Amino acid sequence: MKNTTLTLTLLICAFLCKAQQIKLSGTIKDNEGQVVPFASVYIKNTTTGTSANVDGVYAFALDKGTVTIVYKAIGYKLLEKTITLSENTIENAVLTSENYTLQGVTIRGNGEDPANEIIRQAIKSRSRHLTEVDAYTTDVYIKGVQKLVGAPKKFFGRDIQKTLDLDTNRKGILYLSESTSKFSFERPGKIHEEMISSKVAGRNNAFSFNKASDLIINFYENILLENTLSTRGFVSPISDGAFLYYRYKLIGTATENGQTVNKIQIIPKREHDPAFRGTIYISDDSYHLLNAEVYLTKNTGINLLDTLNISQQFLKVENTYMPSNINFQFNGNVFGFKFEGYYVGVYSNYNIHPDFPKNHFNGEILKITKAVNKKDSLFWLNNRPIPLTAEESRDYIRKDSVAVLKTSRHYLDSVERANNKFGIVKLLVTGYTINNRYAKKSYAFDPLYRSVFYNTVEGFALKYGITYTKYLEDRKYYNIRPEARYGFSNKTFTGSLSANYFYDPVKRANVSFSAGSGIFDLNNYGSMSLLGNSINSLFFETNFSKFYKKEFANIGTARELANGLQGQIIAGYSRNTNLVNTTHFKIKDLKGETFTSNNPFNPETEKELFPTYRALTVDATLTYTIGQTYITRPDGKFYQPSKYPVIKLNYKKGISGLLNSDVDYDRVSLEVSEDRISMGMLGYSSFVAGAGKYLNNDVVYYPEQKHFRGNNSLLSKPDLRKFLFLDFYMFSTNREYAEFHYEHNFSGFLTNKVPLLRKLKLEELVGVSYLTQPVKRNYTEFYFGLQRLIFRAAYGFAYDGKRRVDHGFRLTYGF
Repeated sequence: MKNTTLTLTLLICAFLCKAQQIKLSGTIKDNEGQVVPFASVYIKNTTTGTSANVDGVYAFALDKGTVTIVYKAIGYKLLEKTITLSENTIENAVLTSENYTLQGVTIRGNGEDPANEIIRQAIKSRSRHLTEVDAYTTDVYIKGVQKLVGAPKKFFGRDIQKTLDLDTNRKGILYLSESTSKFSFERPGKIHEEMISSKVAGRNNAFSFNKASDLIINFYENILLENTLSTRGFVSPISDGAFLYYRYKLIGTATENGQTVNKIQIIPKREHDPAFRGTIYISDDSYHLLNAEVYLTKNTGINLLDTLNISQQFLKVENTYMPSNINFQFNGNVFGFKFEGYYVGVYSNYNIHPDFPKNHFNGEILKITKAVNKKDSLFWLNNRPIPLTAEESRDYIRKDSVAVLKTSRHYLDSVERANNKFGIVKLLVTGYTINNRYAKKSYAFDPLYRSVFYNTVEGFALKYGITYTKYLEDRKYYNIRPEARYGFSNKTFTGSLSANYFYDPVKRANVSFSAGSGIFDLNNYGSMSLLGNSINSLFFETNFSKFYKKEFANIGTARELANGLQGQIIAGYSRNTNLVNTTHFKIKDLKGETFTSNNPFNPETEKELFPTYRALTVDATLTYTIGQTYITRPDGKFYQPSKYPVIKLNYKKGISGLLNSDVDYDRVSLEVSEDRISMGMLGYSSFVAGAGKYLNNDVVYYPEQKHFRGNNSLLSKPDLRKFLFLDFYMFSTNREYAEFHYEHNFSGFLTNKVPLLRKLKLEELVGVSYLTQPVKRNYTEFYFGLQRLIFRAAYGFAYDGKRRVDHGFRLTYGF
């Protein structure tokens, strides 16, 4: 009874204490009556505060009593107000522009701007300021708004106003989202964030994609925004090499809270350098960065955007300065779609001496639970640090109302009737899909253009499949796919059925099964696409791809065993049959060209490459990503790109005797790879190094050998593991091997200096590939080229030892 009474008393006290909180709100303007957007508002001598919105309106809850409120904005004098809070206190603020003067500043005899010496001292202190806070926690509020401010009436025949739910002027908010979270940091780069609440306009069940770590921009780092808006990133104005990229001008000095603040204009030395423009504010005693108001333009190499403005304000915490808010404002124009928007982050309640529990930093950089999007309107009314604008409030009300309608069966059925309407273009080009979102299932029919092909083994052929998918709760699903294939020349019909059950998204776990028969490439990595081989065969009388028939049954499973460690095992049984050419039809007969046999080692005659054999195999793979980070959401676990290598260990065994299996071998392999290793302003590098050996190769038929990703054609898909000139089939092995691939992308470091090439935003690349095995020792390729988006052109040379054996252009497309 006593415990019950105590509990009730504590609950009542907690409620009363909460009830004593008063909402303080108001509008912040300058002395000319113009609103001051995104000004910082906080309680003096604390890190508790908020930010005004884009209209200069602020609001936050405070305990009843008398407090001193500090109003601060870049370019304005700091304002303090002592306020006695009563019910619904409204306190407007007028900020006076700060007067930065050059009074007392010494101009050197050599004509050097005094800003240069201040910057030198700031650079000298950079490393110390970068590491002076070992760890901290903070509360973070993020709001993201993306708006369309202009668009064409139609795009690919679709009415833009109706498709994007815009007003009659084709303007409106495309995305509006808010989130609150607890963010933790520990050197040398450990982060963990737990989302507390999430709200997305028009998507009541969605989780915000806001992430505090995405808003981090630390000017004490040498390179900023790397691999985001630009591959190379941008040089900080106080980086170690800043004087190579910037000129500085001291605008003036002012006094704030007893300390001298220097206002310095930063100016890129060259128009197209990856450098910021704008203004930074540096203290005169400790050389801390106090504020920054900078921007980037298309000339600097940002992708997709025309302009990006970054405003960052700092708050004094003990003897250092921490961000109080950061604001990214952007605009752009893509294919006539004019857009703009902003992301703002507000930081409060800093603790720079946290005591983290054991395993607090375990690779999980963001945790989102089911409860985060269940907060009601009352919660957001009391806990939203930045008030909504009138436009944002209307957008929430309208889209949330529409979202309720869109979950009804009547609406979903009407949408499905429109989307599921049959069309010839769909069937031919994109594939035809029948969705039933209410029942959470779909049927996807393959596009016909990929289903009709030609090769010299099957002649003209058809391959067609239908995929049925059933979506379950929490992103679980299963699919079933029947597929049939028929060759009109060899009169062979094959068919298969495959199924996959993705039963644990958090552990990325699935089980799979497949059985049937099919025609497969002799190289298990594939040689060319069916369409590419068809074009080469019909028009250039070159049949690159070689095939065999497999009747098979496979069962497998994959699962995360620990963070970054993925395990997979597949057991398979097959009957494999050699195939021969059955037709030599071609549309164009080229002089000097002739089809080769289906045996790559005996191109002139159809000699059997291997006898019909049975194979029982077990294939096990462990993949470990060093330093793997991830996001946990109720609908799955999402790995993030790692800064460290990926290690893959594979063991495959061919089992002799059991089920009349004819193969007998054991193969082990190890591969280490890493993508996008930063080289600063020089771009990034990627590499793959692999080696393997058959520990036992008593019976290894050609399809069971270790194959390599070769290339015999001018045009192909990009793949770092692919050789540019290596034959698809000739150098497979049943013994030991080692291969290495390295590529460096300069990301415009060179072409950006050439006026005519600069506008094309080309990326320069160089690379080398190496292979050694018993019949192909010391094979090396070198290449160089240019890349833009998904297209690449390269010129390369291939050497057997010191002897050049091939050279020429190679074109690639795709991701």
